[in-house]
Amino acid sequence: MEKSGGMASISPEKLSLDSTFKFRCHKDVSCFTTCCRGINILLTPYDIIRLKKRLGLSSEEFLAIYTDVQLLEKTDLPVVTLKLADDDRDSCPFVREDGCIVYEDRPTTCRYYPVGVASLMHKEGADDEGFYFFVNEPHCRGFEEDREWSIKEWRKDQGVDVHDDINAEWTDLVVRKRSFPPNIKLTEKAKQLFFMVSYNIDKFREFVFESAFLQRFDVDDDTREQMKTDDVALLNFGVKWLKEVLFKQDDSVRDNV
Repeated sequence: MEKSGGMASISPEKLSLDSTFKFRCHKDVSCFTTCCRGINILLTPYDIIRLKKRLGLSSEEFLAIYTDVQLLEKTDLPVVTLKLADDDRDSCPFVREDGCIVYEDRPTTCRYYPVGVASLMHKEGADDEGFYFFVNEPHCRGFEEDREWSIKEWRKDQGVDVHDDINAEWTDLVVRKRSFPPNIKLTEKAKQLFFMVSYNIDKFREFVFESAFLQRFDVDDDTREQMKTDDVALLNFGVKWLKEVLFKQDDSVRDNV
């Protein structure tokens, strides 16, 4: 979770899954919900799948109502962030004084807090999958609590391990694009495909099943059936397809995507 206005400080210490810390957040902590104000939450593909289902919206509707689009630094890829409420505290639209109204389906970043995660490189040939760090904010009193966790325990308790598993291929795609030389750019069409697959999963389903897509690409019957109703299956297929389109072909083909 990034804090706007430079209020958050990030510990320089690189943590592993076995690193331990003390933290607990609950309604009796004096700073309760303060971390849900003045924030910049980058939404992952699985975050949007969970939230749009929770709210009974299509992905197109969710994007229009609840998100802003930005270009991710060093990748030139479009990403979406949670649109904040129009109040004097720049609050998350889902936070109330007594907590989060979508808590069971909260974004990955919220689940990680107060831990942050960094990926160093894409997975091919990499033996370092990244590291963890603490996001230390002056207002936070959660670190004064006596509940001890390892990073691994925290991830499991918060359900972030499931989110990371589902988002893994997409995260790898983004990190790999970050490693491209600055002079290698994707076309606007390629960026649009990335955005559709990553965030507008309902539109991608229409693209797959209501165009000539399945005539051009060989997809087995079981996968086709899954993709008709299962957003996660469709996302997994879409990200793998994107990798083929963006990274596996030669530059002359990629530049025409």
